[in-house]
Amino acid sequence: MRARGTALATFIVTSVALVMVTLDNLVVTTAIPVIRTELNASLGALEWTVNAYTLTFAVLLLTGAALGDRFGRRRMLMVGVGVFTGASVLAALAPTVEVLNAARALQGLGGAIVTPLTLTILSAAVSPARRGLALGAWGGIGGLAVALGPLVGGAVVEGISWQFIFWINVPVGIVLLALTRTLLTESRGAPTRLDLPGVALASAGMFGVVWGLVHGNTAGWGSAEVVGALFIGALLIGAFVWWEARTPTPMLPMGFFRDRTFALANGASMLMYFGLFGSIFLLAQFFQTVQGDSPLDAGLKILPWTAMPILIAPLAGMLSDRIPPSRIIAAGLALQAAGLAWLAEVSTPTTPYADLVVPFILAGTGTALFFAPAANVVLSSVRREQEGQASGANNALRELGGVFGVAVLASVFAAAGGYATPQSFVDGMTRAVWVGAVVVAVGALLALAIPTRRRPAPAGAEAGALAASR
Repeated sequence: MRARGTALATFIVTSVALVMVTLDNLVVTTAIPVIRTELNASLGALEWTVNAYTLTFAVLLLTGAALGDRFGRRRMLMVGVGVFTGASVLAALAPTVEVLNAARALQGLGGAIVTPLTLTILSAAVSPARRGLALGAWGGIGGLAVALGPLVGGAVVEGISWQFIFWINVPVGIVLLALTRTLLTESRGAPTRLDLPGVALASAGMFGVVWGLVHGNTAGWGSAEVVGALFIGALLIGAFVWWEARTPTPMLPMGFFRDRTFALANGASMLMYFGLFGSIFLLAQFFQTVQGDSPLDAGLKILPWTAMPILIAPLAGMLSDRIPPSRIIAAGLALQAAGLAWLAEVSTPTTPYADLVVPFILAGTGTALFFAPAANVVLSSVRREQEGQASGANNALRELGGVFGVAVLASVFAAAGGYATPQSFVDGMTRAVWVGAVVVAVGALLALAIPTRRRPAPAGAEAGALAASR
């Protein structure tokens, strides 16, 4: 007889699943230099090693929860874990970077199914009195996985090989499949119609734009293939917006963006991830390619930046109840921009690590101040019954910001430098990180414009209040 899942068992299973898929956001960053050498990969191919996962994850994230509501959350969680695990095998066995990147895209598909379902399954399993604690722990574990990604990747690459950053997912995935089937009970939400045209338009449009950005330097920004990809991608994104505004079951409700708070908070989120992902992509390579560090040493050196959210994010969450969240978000983005600008200013082929620690901590503190207040602002801009969709939209848009950050900053890097010599790498990297700093600073200005306001009343509440007053 199948055991009935308990809240503790559900928390353990969903947390392990979340760590497995979240870790792969940044786990490859410290493996990039080794992959470049062993698979003879170009800069454009390396961008796709990061972006193939993030792009499919972001575009399909809003569909993952809907699949669970329609076909069963436990069943779809198993499907997502199975896809992710199988894709990890393909990535570990990849003989070329093209096969690796295709496997990374499949990993993103699995991750997009798993991530939202871990939240909905956990939320349904715990009592209302403990739900806030459980979801807070869920978010903290996800943040820890992001922070440890470069460190874990560096340790595995140095201790074994880059393939094992993917092989390690296989036993974890197999155990998860068994535990999910044994410990979790099946549940469903209200069946909703899947927005397949929206998924297709968003996927094709984003792929076209990112493909054009990645190939701009090699093929020429004025070439027919690059201009065509950017134009068609932008056209398809426009068609996606048009469709989402008219379909009765949108994956991304356009009505949310009529709210100034929601629109500005998500704009700031995209710009923050733009600077974060784009800069880490280059800085992780800097330590190995220019300064000769091992993958593990590179992961350790980045840790003062990526680990700061673990220490400071809880404080930021408490402050957001006392200080207008928009001010905390703006301060966080300003600190991150200052940290990036500092890194760009002092980086040379021979810069001692001691000169980089303070700007890393500054950037990490800024990142930490951002997360909890930004989530608070986004969720407070919609009615309670819309929180799930709003949170999913925010997560998807942040990931897309990371995709564009890697693509754009890598293009700046290639235009201003390259891999030929340590100095040329630093020339390209510092120019790109300066761009990242400016973009994040623009995000700080957007955050300052976020209005301070109360949560919208539930649908029908205004009418009820009016009737009660008569």
